[in-house]
This record gives sequence, C-alpha cells and structure tokens, in this order.
Amino acid sequence: MENQMPRRQARENAFLLAFSQTFGELPLQEALDANRENDEEHPVDDFGACLLRTYYDHSAEVDDQIRDHLRGWTMERIPRVTITILRLAIAEMLYGPEHKPSVAINEAVELTKKYGAEEDYQFVNGLLGSVARESGLVDEDADAVDAKEEPAKL
Repeated sequence: MENQMPRRQARENAFLLAFSQTFGELPLQEALDANRENDEEHPVDDFGACLLRTYYDHSAEVDDQIRDHLRGWTMERIPRVTITILRLAIAEMLYGPEHKPSVAINEAVELTKKYGAEEDYQFVNGLLGSVARESGLVDEDADAVDAKEEPAKL
C-alpha cells in the first residue's frame, strides 16, 4: 500500500471526508485527490479510500439496507453524522474486503460516540447488528477469538 495508518484512524479520516462530501457536489475522486494533494490534517490512506469507493459503488444497496432496518424512522430523520457512519459501516460489512462485521460495528459505534449525539451510538449498534444478523454475516475469525476468551468473572 502506498500510505497506511492504523485502521481506526483510517476509518475516522474516511468518515470525515465522507461527512464533508454530504455538504457539496465534489466527485469522490476529486475529493480524494484534493485530500492527498493538500496535505490534509486528516489524510485518507489507501484503506480509507477503499472504504469510500466501496460505499460510493454500492450506495443504493447500502441505503436500501438502512431503510429496510429502520423502525419508526425515515432516512430524513437520521442526523447527517449518523447516516454517514451507518453508510460506511454497512458498505464495509457487506462489500468490504476484510469481512469482519464485528470490527466494522465496533468502529462505527466508537465514531458515533465521538461525533454523534449522546445516545446515537445505541441506534447505530442496533441497526448494524440487525443488518449483520439478517445478512448472515459472521466474522471469519470469530470462532478463534471465542475459543481464546476466558469466561466472564462475576
């Protein structure tokens, strides 16, 4: 990879660029090029760019997943921060190269806690968990992780 940073930071920087894209009409590739050329404070690395392209390539399907899992809500009522986080996480879960839905969900919850309203993380966690369950998504390494975990102590 050309430039690489920790995945958590890559996801956050991709989210920040995606969020900024909700305010304008700049095509994704131009936004990515500008991000790289301008030595941005929040640079988007190759992994982040992959996440953004994955969302943009599957935006209709991702939005359909969100609509299908809303209960008593409409897309228009979801805050811009939250909808951006949901879109990137669902794109990563369903179409991303790593196939680790629990990581995508956890990272989305953490981003929501940092940038969203106080209780939005619960909404994000619930909706993403529902998408993962109904899509039959299971982490490829989940069995190995479960086998290593010790039972919870009371």
